Amino acid sequence: MAEHHAHDHEGYWKATLGLVRNILIVWFVVSYGLGIILAPALNGIKIGGYPLGFWFAQQGSIYVFVALIFIYAKLMGKIDEKFDVHED
Repeated sequence: MAEHHAHDHEGYWKATLGLVRNILIVWFVVSYGLGIILAPALNGIKIGGYPLGFWFAQQGSIYVFVALIFIYAKLMGKIDEKFDVHED
């Protein structure tokens, strides 16, 4: 059985690392980019009475992080199925 998966081991890890890279990029852009760097520019927009930059810094980045956990799990499941390493 190990021989069956060995031929595409590299493809599996390439797909896995690509997913992790993309998830980390989104997380970085939302938490650091929108919550810190672009916060002053976003503060002109209000959500629930609070400036958008403040919202991203305090709550938005946490919501996005939690959403990324579920997105990662779903996409990782698809990668596992594609490379036939999923759990039955």
